[in-house]
Amino acid sequence: MKYTDVNADTIDSWNREGWTWGIPITHEAYCKALAGEWEVFLTPTRPVPREWLGDMKGKKLLGLASGGAQQMPVFAACGAVCTVLDYSPSQLASEAAVAKREGYPIEIVRADMTERLPFEDDTFDIIFHPISNCYIKDVRHVWRECARILRKGGRLLAGLDCGLNFAFDEDGVLTNKLPFDPLADEELARQCLEKNEGYQFSHTVEEQVGGQLEAGFTLLAIFGDTNGYGKMGEYGVETNMATLAVKR
Repeated sequence: MKYTDVNADTIDSWNREGWTWGIPITHEAYCKALAGEWEVFLTPTRPVPREWLGDMKGKKLLGLASGGAQQMPVFAACGAVCTVLDYSPSQLASEAAVAKREGYPIEIVRADMTERLPFEDDTFDIIFHPISNCYIKDVRHVWRECARILRKGGRLLAGLDCGLNFAFDEDGVLTNKLPFDPLADEELARQCLEKNEGYQFSHTVEEQVGGQLEAGFTLLAIFGDTNGYGKMGEYGVETNMATLAVKR
């Protein structure tokens, strides 16, 4: 069984328990989005600046590991031509249910982003990628694939974990050495699975931001964000960041 299969099962189990990032938007929120009142998130607490997305009408937009029907309904309401890719069946089921409820078209793709993405070169105008590559080991592969499937001048919006969440526990106590890699440490893997956390990985700024530059992107904007909970959230420690990049 691939570690990404374990992660998909883990997220499905979280959804059965009411995971925050798996709760779809309401009909009322969708109607507000149609009227121009909306916000979307790449990181836990800070909304994405609207200028990062620009005019989405008619743009081909991929929600990469963005299932759960929280962002894609908003993009559909804004006139984007939407595709969502995720590996969690329950996240994709939410996308299908909300699209049916609201009557908008969306292409729904179940695929593992550690493999070649099932799209032709130069397909999309925008990729929206909330924090999720903490569930995969090789993030540089994702950036290369994003560069391949984006058109020249296309935008990549990405939410990124800075790694501190893996070094400190929720009480702000320094607990683990970095890099955090359960595939390289059997005891760490056992602990992660016992806690029903799946396989998660810390990544460096070199991987997260440098990897985008290496793949052929130009960084346009960046902001930091907290977790919004726990000791580090209380003390305003920026444990996450969001980037806007354009394909050269």
